[in-house]
Amino acid sequence: MKVLVVDDDSSIRLLVKAMLQELGHEAIVAGGGVELCRRIRARVSPEYTYVILLTALDAQSHYLTAIDAGVDDFLTKPFDPDLMAARLRVAERILGLRRHVSRLEKLLPICMHCKKIRDDTGQWVRVEDFVERETSRQLTHGICDQCYTIVARPVVRREP
Repeated sequence: MKVLVVDDDSSIRLLVKAMLQELGHEAIVAGGGVELCRRIRARVSPEYTYVILLTALDAQSHYLTAIDAGVDDFLTKPFDPDLMAARLRVAERILGLRRHVSRLEKLLPICMHCKKIRDDTGQWVRVEDFVERETSRQLTHGICDQCYTIVARPVVRREP
């Protein structure tokens, strides 16, 4: 997993980077803090960035500010390497679930009988209407070579 390590203290960044690499992760380091998290959340990206904040501050207001900025989890300094490894396993599970949900969201429910598609509002619409509305493209009807060979050709040959 790719991990961004953000801390104001360069020695902490290097220590955490070494620990993460030892755990088999790719670590990228940067100075900064909660503002970087805000920027990450503001950008549009197909991949979710899971953010664990390392902090020496334990004031509730600090946690609330960080959560509002988009932080997913916290570790207080000095941190326990075993706890960090456990939190990274949780992050991997959550990222895996997000990828799974993303794949499921791309599926289109289609009626096996009439072939209508259920849209985002829950309405069943014709495939042609759905495609035109969602992609600004129109469908035309034809017959592929395989279907022509199996279905149409035998019918054409039977006609007098």
